[in-house]
Amino acid sequence: MFDAFQQCISAGGVGNCLSNPLNYAFMRNGLIEVALVGLICGVVGCYVVLRGLSFLGDAFSHGILPGVVIAYLLGQSVFLGGLLAAVVIGLIISLLTQSQRISEDTSIGILFAGSFALGIVLLSSQRNYTSSLTTILIGYVLGVSESDIYTTLLAGAVVLGIVFLFYKQFLITSFDRGMAAAMGFRLGLIDLGLIVLIALAVVTSLQALGNILVLAMLITPSATARLLTDRLPVMMGLAGLIGAVEGLVGLYFSFYVKIAAGGAIVLLATLVFFIVITLSPKHGVIGWLRQRQRQAK
Repeated sequence: MFDAFQQCISAGGVGNCLSNPLNYAFMRNGLIEVALVGLICGVVGCYVVLRGLSFLGDAFSHGILPGVVIAYLLGQSVFLGGLLAAVVIGLIISLLTQSQRISEDTSIGILFAGSFALGIVLLSSQRNYTSSLTTILIGYVLGVSESDIYTTLLAGAVVLGIVFLFYKQFLITSFDRGMAAAMGFRLGLIDLGLIVLIALAVVTSLQALGNILVLAMLITPSATARLLTDRLPVMMGLAGLIGAVEGLVGLYFSFYVKIAAGGAIVLLATLVFFIVITLSPKHGVIGWLRQRQRQAK
C-alpha cells in the first residue's frame, strides 16, 4: 500500500493524490476488484454460513497455498495455480472420507495443516521469501491488473451462473438433506458443486485479500445479511451488496491512512457485523431486549 501511495505522490503530488485517487489506474483496478470479490464472496458465503462450512472455507484458503506458491515462483497465473490446488484438495478430501474411520472434519484438518506447511516450506526456500510471503498472505490489491479483473469477472460469472442454475438443489440440501435425498437429488454431486463454488470464491479473492483474510470476507458479510433476513434470495443480494460496499470503503480508507487494504476491509466488515448484531430489530441485541420486555409484561 505504501509503495502504491508513493507512486501516486510521485505522479501527481500529495494533494492531487489524496483528492483524486481515481485518476490512477491502480486505484481504479483495485476498487473494481474488491467490489467483485465482495460480491462473489457474499453470495457463496451464504451457503457456507447456512451449512456451517466455515472450516471447509478455511481449509481451502490455506490449503491452496502450495499451488499459489509454485505458480508464483514459476511466474505463472496464481489463479490457475490456486484453482488446481483446490481441485486436488477436494479430490483428496473425497477419497479420505470414503473410510468410515476418518471423518470429513479430520480429513480437512489434516490437509489444512499439511498443505499450508508445504506452502511455507516451498516459499521459505527462496532468498527473498519474506516479502513474497507477505504479499501472498495479506494480498496486494493495488497490484491488480486489467487481466486480473477480467479473470475475476469470468470466475464471478461462473459462480453466479452455477448458483442460478442449481438454486433449488442448493437451497433444499442446505436446509433439509433428508428431503433432498427423498426427492432424488444426488447429494454427492451437489456437495461437490458447492465445493467448487467455495474454491472459486477463495481463489479469486487471493490477490485482493491474501491467503489469511479471504475467509473473513467469505463469512462475515453473509453472517451480517443473515441477521437482517430469513429469505435466502434476499440474504444473497444483501450479502453481495454488503461485501462489495465494504470492499470499496475499506480500500479507500486504507489508501488514505496508508495501511494494508485487506486488513482494513476485513476490520470494516467485522465492525459492520457487530453494529448489525447490536441494532438488528429481530435477531440483534435490541430485538432480544424487546422480547424480554414483552415477556416481562
